[in-house]
Amino acid sequence: MTALMTVFMTAFMTTTEAAPTVFVVDDDPSVRRAIKRLIGSVGLQVETFGSAPEFLSGKQSEGPGCLVLDIRLPGISGLDFQRQLAQANIHIPIIFITAHGDVAMTVRAMKAGAVEFLTKPFRDQDLLDAVHMALERDRTRRQQDSEIAILRNRLESLTPREREVLPLVVSGLLNKQIAAELGTSENTVKVHRSQLMRKMTADSLADLVRLAEKIGIPLRKP
Repeated sequence: MTALMTVFMTAFMTTTEAAPTVFVVDDDPSVRRAIKRLIGSVGLQVETFGSAPEFLSGKQSEGPGCLVLDIRLPGISGLDFQRQLAQANIHIPIIFITAHGDVAMTVRAMKAGAVEFLTKPFRDQDLLDAVHMALERDRTRRQQDSEIAILRNRLESLTPREREVLPLVVSGLLNKQIAAELGTSENTVKVHRSQLMRKMTADSLADLVRLAEKIGIPLRKP
C-alpha cells in the first residue's frame, strides 16, 4: 500500500465513523417539522432550530453535516449568518430556503459558497438532492482536513535539519547540490533524506513531492 493510500484510508476511517446530520434553521415550526419528516424519511439524522443563536448553542455533529437555512430569520438574516460562520471558520455547507428570494440574494449566497438556493415551495426531491450534495461536499472536506492533519503531524516529527532538507529534496536537487546549499557532506544529506522519507512514509520521491504539495511545502533552489 502506497503512502498516499495509507493517508487516504486513515482519513477515510476517521471521518466516516459518525453518522451525517442535517441541521435545519427556520423560524416557522411547521416548516421545520415538514423538512425534518422529509429528510428523516431517507434515513438521515435531522436536528432543527428556530434561530441562528439556537443553532450555535447546540452540540455540533462529529460526522459530516449540512445546514438548511432560511434567508429571513429573527435577529439576523441567513446571508449575514452565512458570513458570520465563515468568519468563525465554521465550514458547514449551506442550503438556503426562502419564500422571498431574488436574483441578488441568490448570487450573493452562491458566491459565498452556498450549495443551493431553493425558493418555497420547492420540490421535495430538489431539497433531498441538495442535501446529499452538501453532505458529500462536507465529507470530502473532512477527509482532506484529516489527511492534512496527519501529514502535518509527520512533518512535526522531522528534526530541524530534516525540515531544511525536505524542500530541497522535493525541488529535485541532487544530494551533492543539497550538501553544497547547507554546507554539509553528501553522506549526511543521504542520511537526512532517508530519515525524512521514512518519517513522512513516502515510498518514492514522487510520493514525497505529492505529500509536500498537500501541506504547502515551498520549492527551493540554491
